[in-house]
Amino acid sequence: MKIHTIIPAVLAGLTTALSAATPEQEKAFVDSYKKAFEAKDTKALDAFLLTDGAAPDTIEFFKMMQNSDAGGKISSIELVTPSKEELAKYSKPMEMAPGKKYKMPIQPTKQLVIVIEKKDGDNVSKVTTKKPVAEKNGKLVIPVPVPAK
Repeated sequence: MKIHTIIPAVLAGLTTALSAATPEQEKAFVDSYKKAFEAKDTKALDAFLLTDGAAPDTIEFFKMMQNSDAGGKISSIELVTPSKEELAKYSKPMEMAPGKKYKMPIQPTKQLVIVIEKKDGDNVSKVTTKKPVAEKNGKLVIPVPVPAK
């Protein structure tokens, strides 16, 4: 293998490694999300969304979905590395409305897994939500899909 082929590959690997969020950044992201969610701070929750290039109706839909259970008690929340299948799903265009294809504006590398405990009288249920998380400009964000071209 020629040296001019190896160097770009090594540099690309270093760039990816250097741009990855630190464990402290990941903990701060999770803690901030949990605090905003349990306080039903919809403005703070909305700030987690990366909306660049997304259609206004898509942004509103994602805000509504994110904020619908806000104020509930989170029984567990963690930032995990998605499975290969989930990562592949994030890479493919998806159909969210009939005839309309969407894609992620940036590739998610993590997934926020939230378990919310809901009580209704004597009944207790748990709802698990998974949100893709990506890194943009050194900040962890939840990307909102954009129209695929």
